Amino acid sequence: MPSTTPAAWDYVIVGAGSAGCVLANRLSADGRHSVLLLEAGPPDRYPWIHVPIGYAKTMFNPVYNWCFKTEPEPQMNGREVYWPSGKTLGGSSSINGLIYIRGQREDYEHWAALGNPGWGYRDVLPYFRKLEHNVRGENEYHGIGGPLWASDIVAKHELVEALIAAGGELGIPANPDFNGATQEGVGYYQLTTRRGFRCSTATAYLRPARRRPNLSIETGAQAARIVFEGRRATAVAYRRDGHDVTATARREVILAAGALQSPQLLQLSGIGPAALLREFGIPVVHELPGVGENLQDHLQA
Repeated sequence: MPSTTPAAWDYVIVGAGSAGCVLANRLSADGRHSVLLLEAGPPDRYPWIHVPIGYAKTMFNPVYNWCFKTEPEPQMNGREVYWPSGKTLGGSSSINGLIYIRGQREDYEHWAALGNPGWGYRDVLPYFRKLEHNVRGENEYHGIGGPLWASDIVAKHELVEALIAAGGELGIPANPDFNGATQEGVGYYQLTTRRGFRCSTATAYLRPARRRPNLSIETGAQAARIVFEGRRATAVAYRRDGHDVTATARREVILAAGALQSPQLLQLSGIGPAALLREFGIPVVHELPGVGENLQDHLQA
């Protein structure tokens, strides 16, 4: 296949999902730096992406979803677990169930205690407030005017109301805001919707930035590996329209390909557990045993 080399970019971002769309917007905002955003999937033009109930149409659609499965899990009685992952602009924020949830205060504090300064809850809260436009208004935990909308479920349902009341009878408190003072309790979620439509990161961050002359977006671009000069990442090799392409980064290569594919790409590029890389004939650039380990996710019952 022919190989082409486009002009170099200041930043090359792999993955136009929840993180990649934000990074593309922020890094191109001042106009001083050129940014290339690579996405393996197609554009987010499928109408069902933007209608909230449409996630039923994308949750098993291999065009817009990687449709991963785990290996058989002993803790799950030997079953495989389906693991949807977005494959379009906006990534999983374009196919998920739209629940707006930040994660527990205690998890952020634990990460900071492990030796990661800046990851404590009070450190990250200002950024949550900045990114948010909460229809409830502004307070200690929420912001207004940000690109990502958080909207209420307006219509109450008698079964949900009965469930909340039952929680109270069992000593589980009603909680009107899972992104507020505490996450414990039972109640209604907020959703990442804007005036009735999905507010993915592609909608919130990428759409306002798309016409910037210093931002280029390539869909159908499957990253193959990171190119190194010594131990410095200098380019991304990817495949598009049957052609092998190399995009050079003058400043940084940024991996934003998700919790599964970012470590996979690191390993394919020679960064990871040395014994595993050698088993598959991958030259070791840097031995880093943690790559591909310690992943945690939640089950939905």
